[in-house]
Amino acid sequence: MIKTDIEKLFINHIEIVSKEAVKIYNPASLNEIVGEMSLGTEEDVDLAVEAAEAAWNSWSITAPKERGELLKKIADSIEEYNASLAEILVRENGRVLSEVKGDILGGANVLRYYSSLTEEVKKEEIIENHQGKMVLARQPMGVVSIIVPWNSPVYLTCLMLGPALMAGNTVVIKPSTYSPIALTRILTAAAKILPKGVLNIVLGSGSTVGEAMVRHPKVRKISFTGSTEVGAGIIRSSAATIKNVSMELGGNDAAIILRDAEINERLIDELIKGVFIGSGQICYGVKRIYVQREKYTDFVDRFIEAASRIKVGNGLDERSTIGPVNNKAQYSMVKQLISQAEASGATVTAAGELVEGTIASEGYFILPTIITGVEQKHPIVQDEQFGPIIPIMPFETEEEAIEMANDTEFGLGNSIWTRDVNRGFQLGRKLQSGSVFVNIHRVGASAVNMPFGGFKQSGIGRGHGVEALYEQMELQAIIHRSDM
Repeated sequence: MIKTDIEKLFINHIEIVSKEAVKIYNPASLNEIVGEMSLGTEEDVDLAVEAAEAAWNSWSITAPKERGELLKKIADSIEEYNASLAEILVRENGRVLSEVKGDILGGANVLRYYSSLTEEVKKEEIIENHQGKMVLARQPMGVVSIIVPWNSPVYLTCLMLGPALMAGNTVVIKPSTYSPIALTRILTAAAKILPKGVLNIVLGSGSTVGEAMVRHPKVRKISFTGSTEVGAGIIRSSAATIKNVSMELGGNDAAIILRDAEINERLIDELIKGVFIGSGQICYGVKRIYVQREKYTDFVDRFIEAASRIKVGNGLDERSTIGPVNNKAQYSMVKQLISQAEASGATVTAAGELVEGTIASEGYFILPTIITGVEQKHPIVQDEQFGPIIPIMPFETEEEAIEMANDTEFGLGNSIWTRDVNRGFQLGRKLQSGSVFVNIHRVGASAVNMPFGGFKQSGIGRGHGVEALYEQMELQAIIHRSDM
């Protein structure tokens, strides 16, 4: 076993070991302890917020160019950590090594992108007319609480951290208890690059540390990526102090395959990736597939054939295509959805196989599972499964497909597959989701410079792009009236 120390809190440039700690286990080998994580307290959150508030006075007026240079240094440090921490992240998270390396290096690229937005931070709009003069400027908000999910911890952290720091805010951040080790080490190195108190790391449970972070009266902004259920709880907890909230929440993305789409190797391969990358634990992964009736049987047959080539195993085994589900709660939920589908009379096809030597009971392994003959209102269609399972359903008309795709409380992403790209754009406007992709729908389809967020219960605000930077700033109007 690789030796791992207890991961510590990092507040105001001081490492803190809590009285209590929790063990982190490998989801591919449940008896293996990857490391331990200190459990912070409400008092630790108070210390972190106080440090961040004190640091904000100088950080908020630091030149944007200087803030950008520091973000570049953090990106450099992340790249340096990639080789040493990728294996640890696989062991605590479960994803295969190639995906984890992409998560880490992708995070570095996100920070480089936000470091380049110097002019956007400084941009002002001056309006002069018969009323007088108005200057529109954006100002940093103050202390930001960032709460991170477990599925792509480094990349998703950087998507929230980059714009927050570039905007001139100071940060208190809580990694997930399921994947805290590699991220905590990356963040600690980042915090040491920044001035004291600008970035503070508080490890701990959502019920204690997370709750204190969202309730704290001196926190001005909350950035959260995670489930809709937890997001709703954060809104309730933060309501008393009327905080600005940005949230990227659950998704139940649909892929709509029109009759003119060619069911070829590229289409099948893209959708296999869209469904099963990360063992299906991707917010805007494909969760439902609708195929026009004429192409339905051909698509299902070819999709199952492709899924049968997937190897499930330890993410460090180069033979593995996908790894296990990350944690017991998620594993149990996915298995329950599969059981419910079987009980309803749907056809459940488990494809792929375990890597040779893998013992199913020793990890949270689930084979790629394809569900057909299932009703639109079934939970496996209506809920976000967040696992390697996919319902595939036929439709008759484009109008019916749009109606079924929109028949959900989620609205993160959707896709349309057609030879007529212009038709894809036309139909895309009818879909109730923050992103609509044409002939692609997988990790990487939404680049860092493209606005990203959800309709309905899939989120509040927008991440990615300059929009994420503006989400971290207050718009201020400075006005002189000459007509009064």
